[in-house]
Amino acid sequence: MSVVIPDEVLQATHMTADELTQEVAILLYQREKLTLGQASRLAKVSQMQFQHLLASRLIPIHYDVADFESDLKTLRAMGRL
Repeated sequence: MSVVIPDEVLQATHMTADELTQEVAILLYQREKLTLGQASRLAKVSQMQFQHLLASRLIPIHYDVADFESDLKTLRAMGRL
């Protein structure tokens, strides 16, 4: 699906199409509508770059106990713990 943003909207925001798309990705991530991976793909940046962008705006990464336990399980399976 494609979304068309009228030129006058871009002009009113003083942003490029990529900047506006990045803002939408940040908003959707912040509202927990997109995962980190989904939001970084929408923003057209790597996950690490997206994390840096979030950090620059003091937006925390969504990481809960279930994520931590999953990461521990993965690390144990890899023999790193």
